[in-house]
Amino acid sequence: MSTDSHHESESDKDKKFSGLTGIFRRLSGMNRNDPEDRQDINDVLNAAHDKKILDDDSYSMILGALSLTEKRADDILIPRSKMDLIDINQPIQEIISFVIDAAHSRFPVFDDERDNIIGVLLAKDLLRYLGEEHTPLRELLRPPLYVPESKSLDHLLKEFRETRNHLALVIDEHGSLTGLVTMEDVLEQVVGHIEDEYDEDEQQTIFPESDNAWRFMASTPIEEFNKVLDSHIPTDEHDTMGGWLADELDHIPRRGDTYLFEDLRFYVLRAEERRALWVHVRRIKVSSSSHDEETPQS
Repeated sequence: MSTDSHHESESDKDKKFSGLTGIFRRLSGMNRNDPEDRQDINDVLNAAHDKKILDDDSYSMILGALSLTEKRADDILIPRSKMDLIDINQPIQEIISFVIDAAHSRFPVFDDERDNIIGVLLAKDLLRYLGEEHTPLRELLRPPLYVPESKSLDHLLKEFRETRNHLALVIDEHGSLTGLVTMEDVLEQVVGHIEDEYDEDEQQTIFPESDNAWRFMASTPIEEFNKVLDSHIPTDEHDTMGGWLADELDHIPRRGDTYLFEDLRFYVLRAEERRALWVHVRRIKVSSSSHDEETPQS
């Protein structure tokens, strides 16, 4: 387990910017002494931006780079409750389906308990596993990188580069897992949000697949679901579709659970220990015979 108890002083941080001061003076056209602290540097940048010497993108990126010394791992981490983890004891086909649905390149893997992280699985390594029937999945795991919550982002970025890791598990002062940070998370502090082909619109929670089928997040408000699908899910006791579905099933939804409501057939695609994550819904023709077939066994 790697920890970092070093706390960088303000003077040490300021020294990192001394090499940039000549550039800043030329950019701003200001006749002044070298900046003496971070505020002076910000003033130079603001002047250069106001004079249109720095465009908006360059200005934002420089400010973002400077901010790495002031932000810590716990400022940008993905909290433990939202981490996509793999249980090493799951059947391989379930793990493959989970990796495809989550669409990440790296996954922390646990054994029995979610806090017992035994390694990190790369999706590309899993693809190799499919062609090697006798390769135990445990042999594909890579050692996890642990960092403290207090780790500054500039130090974290350096450690990512030196260790060639792209994901770090964040722990608190007691050694308990609090979340994870990726290299992409750190770089986004400089260049802004990096979208890829798997990024979803943060405001969109329902995604049509055909005229009669949709995929939706369990956190979708019931009112929004009813509006999009012209359905009649009751809103008097629950706010989200996940909460309503859990009540209807009479248990926390599990992957593979199905439920029929009016002309809608629900199928749980992804779920955690305490909640559903993604659900598929299809509009079907309801008859007395099909109702008996579609309704899940209690």
